[in-house]
Amino acid sequence: MAQLFFHCSNDDGVWIDRRLAATSNLTEAMEQAARVVRSLVMAPSHEDWRGWTLHASDDFGDEVFAMSFASVLGKSH
Repeated sequence: MAQLFFHCSNDDGVWIDRRLAATSNLTEAMEQAARVVRSLVMAPSHEDWRGWTLHASDDFGDEVFAMSFASVLGKSH
């Protein structure tokens, strides 16, 4: 497929991914994106990640897909 950046954003800011991730197909890219989301959420932080979105973009800057953190995290209890 392509190499992708996994940039993340919310209403207050943007986290820029500076490393390209190699993916062979869309399914693999989405699985890798979900791993990125889970790793950010599990890292020690006071951030409320539910309002964040991961943007998978190719090396031309075109967005391939977006994934809300909430879709990976599920509903809060």
